[in-house]
Formats: sequence, C-alpha cells, structure tokens
Amino acid sequence: MSQLSVYSDSHFMKQAYNEALKAYENGEVPVGAVIVCNNTIIARGHNQTEALTDVTAHAEIIVITSANDYLGSKYLNDCTLYVTLEPCPMCAGAIKWAQLSRVVYGCSDDKGGFMKFGKEMLHPQTRLEFGIMHEDCSSLLKNFFLERR
Repeated sequence: MSQLSVYSDSHFMKQAYNEALKAYENGEVPVGAVIVCNNTIIARGHNQTEALTDVTAHAEIIVITSANDYLGSKYLNDCTLYVTLEPCPMCAGAIKWAQLSRVVYGCSDDKGGFMKFGKEMLHPQTRLEFGIMHEDCSSLLKNFFLERR
C-alpha cells in the first residue's frame, strides 16, 4: 500500500480537492485551492462567489489574498498554487501579478480557462503543471453541474 509523501504534488492537490468539496457542499462551483511555501500550506480556500455575492471570490483570489497576508508581501515568488480547475483569465492575471513561482491544476477548463489565451498570461518565471488528480477534479465538477440541470 503506497502512501502519499507529505510534500508531494498529489498530497497538496488532495488538500485543494478537499477545499473543492467544501464549495460543493455549500452550493458553490466546486473549485478549491491551496498555496504552499517551503512545503507548508500557508493558505486554503474555495469558491465563495455565492456566499459573498462577489464574482471575484474565486478560490485562487481568496488564497492569494490569504497568502499575501500570511507572508506580509504582495509577491508569492517562492510559492506554489494548487488548484483543482484551470484558472480563468481573471485569476491568471492575479497569479501573474503575485508572481507565483509555480501553478499546478487538476483539470482543464476548455470554456473559461486562461490557456486558450496562452501561458503568456502568467509571469514568465511561473512554471505550469497540470493533470494531478484530473479524474477526481473533473468528476466533481461534472457531477455538480449535472445535479443543477
């Protein structure tokens, strides 16, 4: 039986997925995120657009703000963002300006994701990876929308 390393991408994406489950339970689009610095989660969050009546209350924006507060800095250049869904262009802009060193997302968003505009939306030094827990992240979103139709 294999165990997840406490410092693996899979471990941290699982934490983001747990945040997405909280959004799901609250009737929010189930997207969750965590920001990691020096192998420590410094921010956790999930979509709260309905709860806060705020279209900008995406998981990524919430964790970027929280991580900025935690570090006392507007730059997160030694941090990694783990998010269950490919960020939208608004969130990609925030990721760029925060200068995150790395972004890891679970599943793609062909309709609303930033990648249709290209990786250039991110800071040039930001490394991008995707596909961690793809099936879990994708299934959660599909089930959420199927239940609402």
